[in-house]
Amino acid sequence: MKKTSLWMMAWRNLGRNRRRTLLTLASIAFGVFLAIFSMAAQDRNWQDMIDLGARMGGGHVTVQHPEYLDTPSLSRTVTGTDALIAAAAGGDEVDRAVERISGQLMVSTARESYGASFIAFDPDAEDSTTLSYLEAVSEGEMFAADDATGVVLGAQLARNLGAELGDRVVYTATDRNGDIVAGLGRVRGILRTGAPSIDVGMVLLPIEAVRDVLGFAPDEATQVALFITDHRRSEALAARLQGQLGDEAAAVPWFEGRPDLYAFIAMKVGGGVIMIGVIALMVAAGIFNTVFVSVMERLREFGIMMAVGFSPAKLFRLVVYESVWLGVIGLVLAGMLTIGPYLYLNQVGIDMGTMLGDNPTEISGVAMATQLRFGIYPENAVRIVGLAFVAVVLAGIYPAWRAGRVEPVESIRLG
Repeated sequence: MKKTSLWMMAWRNLGRNRRRTLLTLASIAFGVFLAIFSMAAQDRNWQDMIDLGARMGGGHVTVQHPEYLDTPSLSRTVTGTDALIAAAAGGDEVDRAVERISGQLMVSTARESYGASFIAFDPDAEDSTTLSYLEAVSEGEMFAADDATGVVLGAQLARNLGAELGDRVVYTATDRNGDIVAGLGRVRGILRTGAPSIDVGMVLLPIEAVRDVLGFAPDEATQVALFITDHRRSEALAARLQGQLGDEAAAVPWFEGRPDLYAFIAMKVGGGVIMIGVIALMVAAGIFNTVFVSVMERLREFGIMMAVGFSPAKLFRLVVYESVWLGVIGLVLAGMLTIGPYLYLNQVGIDMGTMLGDNPTEISGVAMATQLRFGIYPENAVRIVGLAFVAVVLAGIYPAWRAGRVEPVESIRLG
């Protein structure tokens, strides 16, 4: 008997108990549906958080002083930033490269003084794709590149200082020599990000003004931030750049610069993988039950087939082919069930603002998005489909083996 006829026999066998077959196909489709959307929520959510974290700090890869990560200080700088930016931007991997000065300072008004973090940057060289704060100015406006006195304060910090638009503030910091230096500014804008740690402790300043205050050279900064399309390439990019930089600077991927965020995401991803594994086991258990019951109901039939010349190997293949058919049809149904909702949730998403309220969850200074969108990496979709198919086929192995061990005379007599 040809293999093609075995495939057709397996196909016809699925129709002998249509109700059981349909329930099995529904369990496969729904299981894959759940796995796809679980992974899609994670992939898109964590990608958005990582990209937002990059736009709030040092990019997907940060070039900085070798000791800056362990002991941040305004005395640990990199020079030749123009050359670094030109070299990084010259490759295909890097979308954008910008220089920044970041650190700690004291900001004061006539009434109050508070410690805060600051980022000094060039407004002409950046936009919201490299610095998310530019789209979070809720009052006033961002200072211009030639505005030497421009200052933007976090909303809660401004409230604590009693500072309003146009008010004068003084910021002080410790320079490379350990001396206290000061700069004078005017509040041009108020920053409201939704992340409490940012709104209460962030100051944005023009980079040239800060260079003058700190005595930095024109091409000196604490970091060069590099941005790429796919954050998963950051480790490879950092390794390549480190080979070019030598000991003068360090190329730090985002997960080393934000270990708290990385640990949180890794924990959640691990939990998601376990959940998908549980879904796969549940689907496999359902398939096993269906195929095994089907085999036990057909023992007499299998005995007759073996009596007329069917070999145990052919019976084994016949039952395995039934599992293969279930897997293929179930995955097709899963695709039909998934595509519509996936496209909608990928474009529109789910509004989580009501659930999160005014205090959204914040991880390492990065607020979780209030609009949950779904998007799965293609390779993860392939893994889920492959895992589901393998689980379905493996679930049919034991019933197929059991069918191949039928004793013709005994099974016919018992039937």
